[in-house]
Amino acid sequence: MTGAQRRKQLIHVARSVFAERGYDATSIEEIAARAHVSKPVVYEHFGGKEGLYAVVVDREMSVLLGRFEDALQDAPPRVLLEKAAFVLLDYIENETDGFKVLTRDTPPTGRTGTFSSLINDVASRVEHILDRAFKARGYETKLAGLYSQALVGMVAATGQWWLEARKPNKEIVAAHLVNLAWNGLAHLQSAPKVRHR
Repeated sequence: MTGAQRRKQLIHVARSVFAERGYDATSIEEIAARAHVSKPVVYEHFGGKEGLYAVVVDREMSVLLGRFEDALQDAPPRVLLEKAAFVLLDYIENETDGFKVLTRDTPPTGRTGTFSSLINDVASRVEHILDRAFKARGYETKLAGLYSQALVGMVAATGQWWLEARKPNKEIVAAHLVNLAWNGLAHLQSAPKVRHR
């Protein structure tokens, strides 16, 4: 293998092991054994477990964020909700190991990206979309950030549940997510108040 091919192979193997075992329970020995190389080869490419983990996480975050960016282009708001739900559910279905890596534990140093930071990035993009929609309806735009966190968080939390459940199928999950979010947004009050504390 060339150096680039070996690096790609090690990332692929590490992604699988980190997804299966988590960061703490994964060792360089196990990654090297599964890749059929010696430990020094892994150290040569990544400097150690944390460096390899950081590369795996950065790659997964870039892939998923890129998919969200592609999906969240100008379209009617309901279509954007559907697209966002499908981006995450498709990723969970087709890149299960990647999603597990993003949602599992992270090293104590916290230098690598986390699922939480990824969700914040996506919510920031959704905030701009909601800001425009709120302006068009005459709603207070300073709360667009709160609503974007709530919407993206709802999809992300449901995705984490669906990772294990896998029932009902993703079309039904997406339809119900959009139903809840869309019907909630369609009946927003301009100044809601808590009725009971």
